[in-house]
Amino acid sequence: MKKIALLTSGGDAPGLNACIRAVVRTGYYYGLEVFGVRRGYKGLIENDFFLLKTRDVSGILEKGGTILLTSREERFSDFKYRKIAYKNLKNKGIDGIFIIGGNGSLEGAYLLAEEFNIPVIFIPKTIDNDIYGTDYTIGFDTAVNTVVDAISKIRDTSYSHERIFIVEVMGRKSGFIALASGIAGGADITLIPEYPFPMYLIEESIEKAFLKGKKNFIIVLAEGVSHAKEFRNLLIDRLNRKKVNISDIKYSVLGYIQRGGSPSAFDRILATRFGVFAVKEYLAGQKNIMVALEENKLKTKKLKDVHGKIKTPNIEDFETSKIVNFI
Repeated sequence: MKKIALLTSGGDAPGLNACIRAVVRTGYYYGLEVFGVRRGYKGLIENDFFLLKTRDVSGILEKGGTILLTSREERFSDFKYRKIAYKNLKNKGIDGIFIIGGNGSLEGAYLLAEEFNIPVIFIPKTIDNDIYGTDYTIGFDTAVNTVVDAISKIRDTSYSHERIFIVEVMGRKSGFIALASGIAGGADITLIPEYPFPMYLIEESIEKAFLKGKKNFIIVLAEGVSHAKEFRNLLIDRLNRKKVNISDIKYSVLGYIQRGGSPSAFDRILATRFGVFAVKEYLAGQKNIMVALEENKLKTKKLKDVHGKIKTPNIEDFETSKIVNFI
């Protein structure tokens, strides 16, 4: 019986458990033995393997987080520790390894595949949705829905007090969460790092909006642009200089609520499709690949073709955001 290992690495994202469930059950369906690795690459280095059975993944489809636990393991960037990880895999009799992770984990997967003779199958997950070669990553849809729900609640307060509100969202240097939630949440301005929006245009938009009788103003701010507190202080200073009559500017940093919680139906389905497809492709002889979704079709990409690249939001979506929120 062939043996495969499965780990989750990097930041958690809604849908990880759904993907774990899919890999484990598909593996056993096709006669594989599946081992879990605790805490990602840290577990590979420290030989923390355990046998996963189909009943071990019962009742986890709807749960956030990861039953395998996760970590960010800096030691894996050092060849000597990757060699230790490989030896642990071989000593355990592992024939292939499945890695569910983001961009940092993708680099580790690529190095493992390039340096050692073991098939690597990578499954993309990150709420940031910035992995090159796939339209969607596990966790992105749930994070966007979390932000949209928060915007709706914040809008009630901002309208009642006739305030400007800044909502800071996660994404590191990527603007995918901000852009998608800005469109879906009806933000007046969405600021993302990929397409700068000049401060004078922000000021003009706010001034025109309040002159036309608008009662509130929502700005969705990607953390890769600025932190909400600093941006608020800058905006207050600039609006005061222009003598724009505003009562106050408040801000909310949504933080880690975007990474937790029960995954959306879309993420549960995507994670399940990725997991099943990944196992099938491995059994078909594929190795050193990433599974991907493009135009709603499951595909495989060579790790060497996707690692080290960053996906950016579509400029047309950014233009759409500006057009529909024109005041």
